[in-house]
Amino acid sequence: MSESVELRVHGPAALPTLVYLPGLHGDWTLIGGFRKALAGRVRFAEMTYPRTLEWSLADYAAGVEQALARHGLEGGWLLGESFGSQVMWALAARNRFQTQGLILAGGFARHPMQRGVRLAERLCGSLSLGLVTRILFGYARVARLRFRREPEVLAGISEFIARRTELDRQAAKHRLHLLGANDPGAVVRQIRAPVYALSGIVDPIVPWFLVRPWLKRNCGALREYRILRADHNVLSTASRAAADLVVQWIARGERGPKG
Repeated sequence: MSESVELRVHGPAALPTLVYLPGLHGDWTLIGGFRKALAGRVRFAEMTYPRTLEWSLADYAAGVEQALARHGLEGGWLLGESFGSQVMWALAARNRFQTQGLILAGGFARHPMQRGVRLAERLCGSLSLGLVTRILFGYARVARLRFRREPEVLAGISEFIARRTELDRQAAKHRLHLLGANDPGAVVRQIRAPVYALSGIVDPIVPWFLVRPWLKRNCGALREYRILRADHNVLSTASRAAADLVVQWIARGERGPKG
């Protein structure tokens, strides 16, 4: 693979490792508040995917493995946000990274609304970059007002806008295609590491009331599923509550199952 995953790591090696797998946007630009809330509690590895139009989900998993290996990270917890949950299942299935636990944030097994995914893929392919840019700048104005006292978040929003290029739009469309074609059900049913999940209560993109029942029926490793007062980007819009919950789950896993 000519493209590679870009990785950066925050925190000392003595802390539990948490690997963040970003959603459809493919980078770390919207995770600043969550990263800040985790500071001093975990070793946080965050990444940016390449803007590839060729990788399969297995390629994504291999690319993540290579990036983690370059930084000497051999094991830890995986945090899959939305599309990142699909990379997470592929990574767990390869069984090379020593997965201690898996956490979904607005994540899923097979997406519960396949028609919606196909529609999103078509829209992503048809929208002009100019229109996308105008939408994003509108989002940025609202977000800057909302997070005006959080410089880490504001810096991430500026970087998020700057990274949205034509190739980035095409890469997002490709990820939507991968997402729509993927069904990790067999992997989910066989997972032995503990699985946790959190979602925003207002999430029309990946409705928790469709995802949670399926996971409870099919994922024997599911330990807890929590709903927070947030939207689809639950790690950003409820960063402190999400961070506290994730740290709690990791601590529970570090202690091991009750016997």
